[in-house]
Amino acid sequence: MDLREWLPQAVEAHSAWRAGFGVYTPHPVDDVDDEDFAAAYAEFVKRMDDNYPFFHPRYAGQMVKPPHPAAVIGYVTAMLANPNNHAREGGPATTDMEIEVVAELAGMFGFPRHLGHLTGGGTVANLEALYVARESHPGRDVAFSADGHTAHARMCHLLGMRGHAVPVDAHGRMDMDALEDLLRGGRVGTVVLTAGTTGLGAVDPIHEALVLKEKYGVRLHVDAAYGGFFTLLAGGSGAEALPSEPWLAIGACDSVVVDPHKHGLQPYGCGAVIFSDPGVARHYRHESPFTFFTEAALHLGEVSLECSRAGAAAAALWLTLKVLPLTRDGLGAVLACGRRAALRWAELITDSPALDLYQRPELDIVTFFPRTEPMSLSGVDAGSTRLCTTAAEAAADPVFLSILCTTAEAFRARHPGAVGDAEQARVLRSVLLKPESETHLDGLHHRVEELAMRRDR
Repeated sequence: MDLREWLPQAVEAHSAWRAGFGVYTPHPVDDVDDEDFAAAYAEFVKRMDDNYPFFHPRYAGQMVKPPHPAAVIGYVTAMLANPNNHAREGGPATTDMEIEVVAELAGMFGFPRHLGHLTGGGTVANLEALYVARESHPGRDVAFSADGHTAHARMCHLLGMRGHAVPVDAHGRMDMDALEDLLRGGRVGTVVLTAGTTGLGAVDPIHEALVLKEKYGVRLHVDAAYGGFFTLLAGGSGAEALPSEPWLAIGACDSVVVDPHKHGLQPYGCGAVIFSDPGVARHYRHESPFTFFTEAALHLGEVSLECSRAGAAAAALWLTLKVLPLTRDGLGAVLACGRRAALRWAELITDSPALDLYQRPELDIVTFFPRTEPMSLSGVDAGSTRLCTTAAEAAADPVFLSILCTTAEAFRARHPGAVGDAEQARVLRSVLLKPESETHLDGLHHRVEELAMRRDR
């Protein structure tokens, strides 16, 4: 898809729609002189040069990449009308699109019934899930992984709930024995499990937590903001296939959050929260004397803590899923590229004379550090920081990596021979979201290895 071809069509489609309502004279107060706009736009374009090349395979840092062209066209076309999906009268077409894409997401996770909507992102989606958890189990605490997203502790504080960080094992997954010890106290009403931690991409044993759900009567919420779409690769064949058990277990949980603005190829912000019990709608009941006037079985604002929400986000996701459906051969094929690239890079790093693997990747996040002799936390920290900086600032062929801070305990759990001469060690972290990461991997690895060998920089 070429945006240069389709963006003008988006404008033409919008103009044709407007023409159906008759001619009118726009108010001159909105007029802007072309020369004035040209000057402002030139400054704007220059300012936008101060961005990292998220589109390029040499950007192997944070979980950021441009949206799919289909999402751009869908978003722009809808944005020109600027629908608001709070109530059906704010955007009938995009409201229907949102209901349809949320149903598709619920089906991907195996929910036989559901209630849900899109959000501005995973943080707000998790807030909503914990809000419903609080209303469902008033006065009860929340347990979440010590390696889970920082939003969980913050949202518990915001909601006035007590949160408990559960220790993780040597792979960054929630320790089920430690969780059960906590549940025996009877105070915890909700457990937040993570399907793809932000730091390592670790997947908690959700299937094992189902046993504890039945035993202790707790709610299970899955934060799959990052890893949720990897459900499409569960139980398949090939190098990219994932064990099916934790992913299939999501369908038996109470709620799930996923971020289409990550692996769903959408622009920011587009998250989603989905509940397995439509009856939780009772926790959202409120009066709104200025909305909800058109006939509808359900206005999305009636089951959301947010009010105004961009209908364009629903349109972008709807159009994307029309051309890349939620199947292994559809969107799953895009994710498979990143996972294969991560596994292959882990092999190259393992064989490298200049790099060491921090932990074998579980999804598409690779963590590693420059090799030091002897291996010490202080040496790893200094080497990782230096490599991250010099790689990005290289005059030719720069590479953009990111940093993960690890505790001494976590590092030595994976590398027991390391000298524990510091309380923490920063390692390098690369999120291989782009399918081009697979086709350009050898060049990326060679360049990172080359830079790591330059000890004098």
